Amino acid sequence: MPVLVPVLGDQLSPGLASLRDCDKGDTVVLLMEVREECTYVKHHKQKIALILSAMRHFAESLRSDGWTVDYIELCDPDNTGSLTGEIMRAAERHDAHLVRVVEPGEWRLDKAFKGLMGPLPCEMEIVPDDRYLCSIPEFIGWTQGRGELRMEYFYREMRRNTGLLMEEADGDAAPEPAGGQWNYDRENRAGPDDAMEPPPAPKFAPDATTCAVIAMVEQEFPDHFGTTGGFAWPVTADEAEKAVDAFIADRLPLFGKYQDAMVHGEDDLFHSLLSTSINLGLLDPVAVCRRAEAAYDAGDAPLNAVEGFVRQIIGWREYIRGMYWLEMPELAEANALDADRPLPEFYWTGETDMRCIADCVRSTRDNAHAHHIQRLMILGNFALIAGIVPQDVEDWFLVVYADAYEWVELPNVAAMALWADKGRLASKPYAAGGNYINKMSDYCPDCHYSVSKKTGEGACPFNALYWHFMVRNRRLLERNNRVARVYSTWDRMKEERRDEYMASADAFLETLAPARAGWARD
Repeated sequence: MPVLVPVLGDQLSPGLASLRDCDKGDTVVLLMEVREECTYVKHHKQKIALILSAMRHFAESLRSDGWTVDYIELCDPDNTGSLTGEIMRAAERHDAHLVRVVEPGEWRLDKAFKGLMGPLPCEMEIVPDDRYLCSIPEFIGWTQGRGELRMEYFYREMRRNTGLLMEEADGDAAPEPAGGQWNYDRENRAGPDDAMEPPPAPKFAPDATTCAVIAMVEQEFPDHFGTTGGFAWPVTADEAEKAVDAFIADRLPLFGKYQDAMVHGEDDLFHSLLSTSINLGLLDPVAVCRRAEAAYDAGDAPLNAVEGFVRQIIGWREYIRGMYWLEMPELAEANALDADRPLPEFYWTGETDMRCIADCVRSTRDNAHAHHIQRLMILGNFALIAGIVPQDVEDWFLVVYADAYEWVELPNVAAMALWADKGRLASKPYAAGGNYINKMSDYCPDCHYSVSKKTGEGACPFNALYWHFMVRNRRLLERNNRVARVYSTWDRMKEERRDEYMASADAFLETLAPARAGWARD
């Protein structure tokens, strides 16, 4: 009567807590490809291929290490189509005396797994996922008694706990942040310039296993968004480590300076492209941060770049996970701004004269990737100021990005991009007009629309939509001290000018064709 250890598609770590201390001779590791996980939203074809290929490679590495692996393929005729159904079936098939699983990362799966405890023919143990620095109980404890739950202060605690980028002080004084500052974000806001020469992204040619998965995905999910022709993601721990090597050597030195820049046709710039591997479990996030820290210590990368990268992982990533579990399930339904416009069709097709959105959708379709500023300040910003229903936007982001799991996607979209949580996470809405896009990108000069034109035919739609957003949400936002001055500017405008902004925005919004039904969910 063995122990059955189900391993999920984002738990592909050999040191997983559920495997730790298990006897290889008395354990069956269960990996399951199930249709429900591929279709609860219609995930991007590359995303499905990435996860299933990584699972198959991980299973082989476990077998090579002496584990007994029960692997259920998607097209197995006996496949029940759900994780709970396959766990139940495997527990009976192997006559398991215990099912031992690491807590899932998503609310819906946590609920489903806890619902298994009664029907299972044996005991079930759900153990904490200690691949994160901060457990959920620890994060919830951190929030107690705080009026504002700002990431910056949480991040500082993670720095102290890990010692990353910390320097010993004299005497008995506590360690200080490297360079004397916690945050070098002010140095990381350069737009594109002539000196920018981004290196080519590391590419990993699909092997026979990955090619077989891609063919299956094309056959089984033909109506899902995206293409698979350019698939080049790392699908093993070895490939992921090579991706880290390439980032540290070629991209990290300028990552900080250009991390917010956007260039038409340049999909990666200096970004690490490591989030897929980290979120799958192929990389240890703290170990990746220590690699970046070592580059700083060796003089191979500047502090602003390394600190910005470390902050994204041990600060933002950990904080977002904590906020997800703190705010669920209410966060999934949040709509503090009463946004009610359906998602426009061009989020799926890219067919729009707005050059910035067209380019971001193209990269998303072809690569299952767009970098964080494209996501926040182009795609998210437009959805915010146009008043798109949060749940439509959340479904879209969950579908289209290879690194998107609900625990990381939902708070980033609902709270950060759309301010649907009324500022629990972000101190102000990240709303911007065309000037920001023009400053941080090369999208505007060759766009159909003129960024310098504020209203009327040919004007950049972001300009009028920005004011339309501010006006329709004034009752709520003017009390925010980070936004209040915007209304002083609006009030000083001539009434005729204000009317032009509102009329231009209304006219543009009337042109938005809603997405066809069934793109994200049947």
